Amino acid sequence: MRHNNAGRKLGRNPSHRKALLRNMAKALIINCRITTTEAKAKTLRGVVEPLVSLALKNDVHARREAYRTLGDHHLVKRLFDDIGPLFKDGGGGYTRVVKLALPRKGDAAPLAIIEFTKQPEKSVAAEAEKGKGAVKAEKAPKAAKAPKTEKAPRAAKPKAEKTVKAVKTATKMPKAAVKTKMGGE
Repeated sequence: MRHNNAGRKLGRNPSHRKALLRNMAKALIINCRITTTEAKAKTLRGVVEPLVSLALKNDVHARREAYRTLGDHHLVKRLFDDIGPLFKDGGGGYTRVVKLALPRKGDAAPLAIIEFTKQPEKSVAAEAEKGKGAVKAEKAPKAAKAPKTEKAPRAAKPKAEKTVKAVKTATKMPKAAVKTKMGGE
């Protein structure tokens, strides 16, 4: 009987399940929307919504508690500075799970999108793309290199032909070795 056994196992042992949910929470904070299976999305709500509740408190202890789950100061800063203020009205319901019509191609698992109900104006992924473009634009063009001169192809070396005598001497074995290998006396 399953008395008082709440929660989904997701086909993983407890430490793997905990790591999976932490990584998915990090991905959700970075991207504000991820696609996963329905079961994982529904389980992830139980991890992310308390994090947003901590962001509403916005004190040192709440930041430390969020860091215990996220393990990254940049993500804690994003959670408290960008995502938390969106939900000042409070009341819960910080995430939504939207079921997708088509199942996953490989195993026909039902898919869903989990996202924050209010989206911040900028996502970390978009900032990273902006950052890459800005770095490329700021770089000075490389100095033109002198064209390479072509080298003359090397003459092919003639292969040394082995004489029959050289082959025989290279493969000759001592008589004692021949006897033991061949099973002779």
